Amino acid sequence: MSGSTSYHAGLCAEDSVSLAYSRSGHSIVARRWRGSAGEIDLIARNGDQLVFIEVKKSRSHAAAAERLTSHQIRRICQTAAEFLGGEPAGQDTNARFDVVLVDAIGQIEILENAFAA
Repeated sequence: MSGSTSYHAGLCAEDSVSLAYSRSGHSIVARRWRGSAGEIDLIARNGDQLVFIEVKKSRSHAAAAERLTSHQIRRICQTAAEFLGGEPAGQDTNARFDVVLVDAIGQIEILENAFAA
């Protein structure tokens, strides 16, 4: 995939994921939120909980999952901490990290609380 094609495929995947979360009652509060450490694809709110969402697109869900590196996880966590600094409860805000895998035909697999270990 060329850089431009890959970029647009990623945007399309994020749109699909955003719609899936909206349909399940979440409100999308930010798309491609950029902090000093990096970017978070989507941030959703469900009641008092924030959900930081990393979208990975590839030919299969397994291939998409392989694209998430430990460096990216650290960057996402640092960026989320920066976002939480602007929340009323700060770092005590109820939050989770989801990874959403999107395959070549647009099927979505949501891995809720993917960074908990």
